[in-house]
Amino acid sequence: MQTTTYLTPSVWRNVPWRACGYNKQMAQQRAAARGSTSEVTEGLLRQLGVVSAAALVVSNMIGTGIFTTSGFLAGQLGAPSLVLGIWLVGALCALTGAFCYSELGVNFPSSGGEYVYLTNAYGPSWGFMTGWISFVAGFSAPIAAAALAFADYLGYFFPALKQENAQFALNLGAYTLKFGGAQLAACCLILLLTLLNLFGVQRVARFQNVFTGLKVTVILSFIVLGFTAGTGDWSHFHQAAVRTSTSPILSQFAISLFWIYGSYSGWNAATYVAEELKKPERTLPLALTAGTVLVAALYFALNAVFIYGVPLETMKGQIAIGSLVATHLFGPEMASMFGALMALSLVSTVNAMVTIGPRVYYAMAKNRAFFASAAKVDPRWHTPVNAIVWQGMASILMTFVPFGNLFFYISLTLNLSAGLSVASLFVFRKRQGWRRLPVVSFAYPLMPGFFLLVSAWMYYVGITLEPMVSLATALTVGVGALIYHFRIRHAD
Repeated sequence: MQTTTYLTPSVWRNVPWRACGYNKQMAQQRAAARGSTSEVTEGLLRQLGVVSAAALVVSNMIGTGIFTTSGFLAGQLGAPSLVLGIWLVGALCALTGAFCYSELGVNFPSSGGEYVYLTNAYGPSWGFMTGWISFVAGFSAPIAAAALAFADYLGYFFPALKQENAQFALNLGAYTLKFGGAQLAACCLILLLTLLNLFGVQRVARFQNVFTGLKVTVILSFIVLGFTAGTGDWSHFHQAAVRTSTSPILSQFAISLFWIYGSYSGWNAATYVAEELKKPERTLPLALTAGTVLVAALYFALNAVFIYGVPLETMKGQIAIGSLVATHLFGPEMASMFGALMALSLVSTVNAMVTIGPRVYYAMAKNRAFFASAAKVDPRWHTPVNAIVWQGMASILMTFVPFGNLFFYISLTLNLSAGLSVASLFVFRKRQGWRRLPVVSFAYPLMPGFFLLVSAWMYYVGITLEPMVSLATALTVGVGALIYHFRIRHAD
């Protein structure tokens, strides 16, 4: 019979670093005082400050969704006010989630994110399940989606790289697997960034900071120039589009929130590298809050520019929405420049997830809750090499799934683990030694309750209206349960 040991925050801080990662820094300090270097050079290092952590949040959030989903929202919702309003609702949900995760992260400042929280709240089986979901739907699938979006923006210059121009297709009933130039370009990008991440987090952080700066600069320039120099029309904000969906608007709003949820996913990114943050009790809340607020403001402004430049009717069904709007606002020459810059911006989105994901599997493996070899750290570069490689391989395979199906699957599946993590606050706040953040305590339980209510509503509507994607989510959870039962649970 399996025994579950629940760790309070005070106990957690005294668990050997091999099990959870947190006290490793204390062990390093003791080793340094003794003049020993054996412990200092082992495992991950606390090297990331607020700027680098916030850059990971921003890069992980800005990318696939904002550069691709507005065309789908235009057809589904049909009204500019609803398109802009749904981004605000998504921002509120993301910020609420970020506050709740900040409290979790302050109490458990160890790499692993949801895995750490659910293991301590509900037991190791739930911890493994959320880690498995992170591997499949939290990182590998979003990496594939972002890489496919990168290929679609390159398709402005090389039409063969557009997903709609895939040369080969395999029809599997409700799903169609595709292979063509888009998949080839996406796979090359994933392979390149996977290799880069093998050679040290500091080098990757510098790369990430540069490309994050480029991404934010591109978006800000697009917004400012779009409103000041672009040939848009304010009347577009009053022009509705013919809806492509027959669902009632309230149900469709919930379904469309999945696109928004996927676009905002990444607000919890810094929790996955908590073991590599300097002063995580301060750095983590600042990074999560600052990153989420910045992204929310940019998303709303960028969508306003999209509508200013192009009517919703013209927007419908477009994936590379940035290139389309740039063509209308600035003409083909400027559009080509913005298209190239947006493609480069997506590189940082892919890189952020390639960096963060393996730290989750690493933390799980250290606690003997994942395949043991995922805990292997390169002695020279201090990177979880096996975890990085596995994730790269899974991401490459997922590039063959059509973008729309892939994006909805990501959002539906991640909604489950995020909801469980926020719900764990109700468990932890009953335990002694729990550090409560004032922002979460204000009108408690309003904040976690709001997040869970929206998540439950989305999940109910998603299962009702998208049964095939829901089945894919159920299969993901089922496969994870089988792996845990037959491979992980009795591995010791």
